[in-house]
Amino acid sequence: MTRFDRDRLEWTAGTMPFSTRFGDHFYARADGRAECRHVFLAGNGLPERWRHLGPGERFVIAELGFGTGLNVAETWRQWRETAPEGAHLKIVSFEAHPMETQEMARALAAWPDLAAEASALAARWATLSPLPRVWDLDAHTALEVRVGMAEETVPVWEGAADAWYLDGFAPSRNPQMWSAELMRAVAVRTRPQGTFATYTAAGWVRRNLIAAGFEVDRRPGFAGKREMMAGRLPATCLPANS
Repeated sequence: MTRFDRDRLEWTAGTMPFSTRFGDHFYARADGRAECRHVFLAGNGLPERWRHLGPGERFVIAELGFGTGLNVAETWRQWRETAPEGAHLKIVSFEAHPMETQEMARALAAWPDLAAEASALAARWATLSPLPRVWDLDAHTALEVRVGMAEETVPVWEGAADAWYLDGFAPSRNPQMWSAELMRAVAVRTRPQGTFATYTAAGWVRRNLIAAGFEVDRRPGFAGKREMMAGRLPATCLPANS
């Protein structure tokens, strides 16, 4: 069996995972799925942007922190419901401390209507490898998982994203996930006019994103959180990888 540097979890309310390594929950205690919709989908203008895709066009989402797989499950579900026929979605997720398969299933069990997506993810997660793995979730959706520290795995990724989910643990508890160097690597691997969204509004993270080349907006946060951030890479900024 492949050995990974797994996260160490505690559980609250039965299905709410808490990382003892980082001292933080994996998503908002109010409702992680609603948070995903508010922060990552709406923050990146999805699914509205998908509706403009033509047959054969591909949309790429990159995510810092796979976590429980909730963002992937909800994104996949909404993509199937709204994407034009013939368009393709690829999600690339960077995860340093992958959960055990049964822990992921336990967390996603909080949303019974995601059972099909959760089951499909769990079946593939059981075959996770230290090498990048690409799984076809269906005929028009693929998931690539890259295991390792983001500051090492993002710079060697040869792709470019149309949208980023910046979903590491809180910057105060996991600062390397929000470093100036990593935000520059994210910007280099973003298509012109590509976007990002994140739940945090930490000032030093905002400065790192601006220094990397993003235009950054503050927006209302989720569930009483005053602010979050979203932004766009200007068309004049060309990624190193296209």
